[in-house]
Amino acid sequence: MKRTGWKQLAVSIVGALLCKVSIMGCYPFVPAYFAAVYLQERARWLLPMGMLAGMAAFIPITAIAKYAMSMLIIVITVRLSEWVDKRCYTVAAAVAASGGTLALSVFGGVFDLRNQVTILSAVLEAIFIFGFCILAARGVHLFFEEKEQQAGYPAGTGSQKGQRLLNYAKSFEGLSKTFLAMDRQVKIGQEDVGQIQQEIAGRICSGCDTCAICWAPANHTMYGVFEHLVNSLMKNGEADEKARKELQKHCCYAGHVEQEAVSVFEQVRVNKAWYNRLLENREVIAQQLDAMAYIMQDCANEAKLLDREERRLLSEIRYRAKEYGIIAEEIHLYQKNDGHIQAELKVRSRWGNCVAMKDLTKAVAGALDLHMKPHKDTRTFIGKETSEVIYEEEPAFHAVHGVARLTKDGASISGDNFSCMEKEDGELVLSLSDGMGFGARACKESEMVVDLLERFIEAGFTKETAIKMLNSAMVIHGEDEQYSTVDIASVNLYTGETAFYKIGASATFIRHKDGSVECLLSTSLPVGVSFEIEIEQAVKQLSDGDFLVMITDGVLEYLQTDSPEEMLEDMIAGIQTNHPGLLAKKLLDQVMVYTGGEVRDDMTVLAAALWES
Repeated sequence: MKRTGWKQLAVSIVGALLCKVSIMGCYPFVPAYFAAVYLQERARWLLPMGMLAGMAAFIPITAIAKYAMSMLIIVITVRLSEWVDKRCYTVAAAVAASGGTLALSVFGGVFDLRNQVTILSAVLEAIFIFGFCILAARGVHLFFEEKEQQAGYPAGTGSQKGQRLLNYAKSFEGLSKTFLAMDRQVKIGQEDVGQIQQEIAGRICSGCDTCAICWAPANHTMYGVFEHLVNSLMKNGEADEKARKELQKHCCYAGHVEQEAVSVFEQVRVNKAWYNRLLENREVIAQQLDAMAYIMQDCANEAKLLDREERRLLSEIRYRAKEYGIIAEEIHLYQKNDGHIQAELKVRSRWGNCVAMKDLTKAVAGALDLHMKPHKDTRTFIGKETSEVIYEEEPAFHAVHGVARLTKDGASISGDNFSCMEKEDGELVLSLSDGMGFGARACKESEMVVDLLERFIEAGFTKETAIKMLNSAMVIHGEDEQYSTVDIASVNLYTGETAFYKIGASATFIRHKDGSVECLLSTSLPVGVSFEIEIEQAVKQLSDGDFLVMITDGVLEYLQTDSPEEMLEDMIAGIQTNHPGLLAKKLLDQVMVYTGGEVRDDMTVLAAALWES
């Protein structure tokens, strides 16, 4: 508050001193400077007094009336504009200052019959006033906004928080390595033979009268018989004929020993299976720890704050927003890791009215000289209450998608599910999943796959990590023969670069603007089959007018040809349309011709088109 008072006093003193400057018998700085400063609401109460004092000290009495009337015209114009339109543009104040002064100069004879200025001098003065007012308004605004810019800077704790997150990430990575360093899956080996042998001997032979003879240190026959018996159990799951005869030859309780051996071996096998399952769960935990470490590292590598380097841009945004009747209470500029600019603002309307969000968009885009867009959940109007608005650079491309679906004959619901998610960072993620089988059960599985993928990707996980975590969840889920394919296309709308991720999925087609069609195939297994998953990945460059066509296997399987992918390529190339939804529908219609109108499996075609913004 104290600093603002000194600034008001400073601009008032400058205004008083400018009254001394005379050009060709005129004092153009008086109305020009007054209009530029009067637009700043905080400088209004002290400025008129300073200007009037300067005029009384330096300007002839006959000219005081002229410029005092000009200042009055400026005050009336600005206040009337703010009352009617809830805003006042700098151009309006400049026009009022220059036009009012010109009119008073032309009809100046009313005030001074002896010293009338020429028409040319009056016109030149008006032009000077207009230009100086436009330029000075920005400078005065920057002068008053310097305090807010400095007060809005973060306290400098970001690096400390980032380092703490990196330390946490290293801890999680260490835990992950610890889990992965543990024993891998194990099978029953020779080291288990002795334990099985001791277990059988303890249960059967310990109560036998000939135990001391059979297991005498000098007698190795029984050791060999038991080893042969256990090895046959390990190989076949039961004693073979040779092992059984050897046991009957040397033991009168051969039947009991064999039964006990099978029981002990089964117990050991179950224990090993549970131990292997535990190791698999440790691998899942290790993957999740790696994912958490990645997220923490990503959060630690936060966007670069540009507030100190771009003070003039912040001031320009405030200035342009004020022109539209918007008060920007706080502004921050960030350069994200991908190099794009993000702006975060806390704004409210200056007079408590509703101001269209598009006006703020014009102000931000004009100040940054970039195409900017607010986040999708941003409100349409700015009111008297402070609201937060986040702007991102507008991508070079925009996408339109469409889908066509058919449900298997006799089924009430499709087992295919899809998702089209456009993120605020300019990424379009198309995902398609085909649940094994058909009906409600297959739909439930594929729906879970799509839903989990959306959640993981929205949380910031990479596609590879999201797929691995999804696969782990499905394996642990553990329902028999419940697998789903995963087909993902991730489009960077800034560059057109597209990454494809396929796990057991059907073919994906790219129709280029020139009419050529490209096919991407997959040979991997679906998710949920095994903890070890193979992710097939490809990267392609898309451009304006290109189409993506993703399908489930039901579209290809019943085309009754040796090369269904090539046939589908020809179909896609032959469909003349720029609407992705219509392309998907026409493609399914052509496929139905080859199936004789029968839908033997769920069919889904997901199409998307890329266009320059």
